[in-house]
Amino acid sequence: MAMTTGGKGGIKSEINVTPLVDVVLVLLIIFMVVTPMLQRGKPVVLPRSKAVDKDTRGGDPLILSITADDQVFVEKDALAGDRLEARLRDEIIASPYRPFLLKGDAKVTVGQVRKVMAIARKAGARGLRLAVDQIKTQEGT
Repeated sequence: MAMTTGGKGGIKSEINVTPLVDVVLVLLIIFMVVTPMLQRGKPVVLPRSKAVDKDTRGGDPLILSITADDQVFVEKDALAGDRLEARLRDEIIASPYRPFLLKGDAKVTVGQVRKVMAIARKAGARGLRLAVDQIKTQEGT
């Protein structure tokens, strides 16, 4: 719907949406590129739980991931056995109070998780947090 008045140099009251569309498309592309980079560690299907501890003290955690095929990752690096223990020991020496976050796939057994926890304890870890997906209840918590 355009409205023109006067001759060639008159006032035009048209909405030019092209710059708005350009900006929105650029923002969409930025979000599409950045969003996959936000997930740290190896992607796993987390177990679900109603009880979730919201404590985030200690800063940025070191992510340990156990995949469904029993591979252990520190951030994005696949490690096993002695190499895993050495890497964890190096991380503890570099930052002694950095928390550890263990992301175990829902298909992983308790025994597999306990093995990784034992290796972390042997390396000198003071504590280990377990990552879960929170089950939303009716009250919205």
